[in-house]
Amino acid sequence: MPSFEGQAEALKEQMKNMAPADILAVFSKEAADLGFSDVAKNVLKPGSHAPLFTLPNATGALISLADALTKGNVVLTFYRGVWCPYCNLQLKIYQEILPLIEALGASLLAVSPNTPDHSLSMKEKHALAYEVLSDFDNQAAKQYKIVFSQSDAVAEVGKKVGADIAAFNGTAKREIPVPATFIIDRQGTIRFVFANGDYTKRVEPKAVLDALATLK
Repeated sequence: MPSFEGQAEALKEQMKNMAPADILAVFSKEAADLGFSDVAKNVLKPGSHAPLFTLPNATGALISLADALTKGNVVLTFYRGVWCPYCNLQLKIYQEILPLIEALGASLLAVSPNTPDHSLSMKEKHALAYEVLSDFDNQAAKQYKIVFSQSDAVAEVGKKVGADIAAFNGTAKREIPVPATFIIDRQGTIRFVFANGDYTKRVEPKAVLDALATLK
C-alpha cells in the first residue's frame, strides 16, 4: 500500500535540490501557517448532504456528480492545481489504488480550479484513468466550504517558480481550495472527510479504502 506521508517526505528532500532555500522557506512557512489557520474549519462534515455539481473534464465533456452517484459511492478529492507538487503526488497515488477503489464499488473524481487545458496536462502527465474536472472560480469547492485566498507575498514568490495561480485558473482571483477528500455514498450523504490547511498533509490511501470498505 503506497504511503502519502512517506513519499511526501522524500519529495521534500528532492525539492531541496530543485529550488533556492529562501523560496522553499516561504512555502514551508505558508504550509505551516495554513495548518494552524482556520481555512479548513468550515468544511462540510460527515452526515452533511453533498452539494451536487456538473463540471467539464479534461476534454470539455460535462461530468455530473449526480450521475456518478447512480453508479456507486464516490471518492471526491479537491486539489490545488497542476503546479502543486504535493497534488501531483496525491493524484499519482490515487491512480495506483484506483483498481482497489473500483473493486469496492466506488468511482473517483478529482477537482481543481485549473482550466481544462491544465487539467488535461495533469491527466496526461500521470496517465490518470479517472476524471479530472475543472471548477472555474471554485464554484463547487465553495459549496464544500474549502476555498481561501492565497496571500500576496506567497503569490509573488509563486510566480517566480511558475506557479501563477491566476494564469492556471483563468481568473484574476487567487482563490484555491484546501486539499480535501470526501467519500459520498449513493444517497448523496458525505460519510468521510479529510481536510487540512497544511497542503503537505493528505489523507492516506489506506484510510480511504477502509472508509469505502465500511460502505460496501
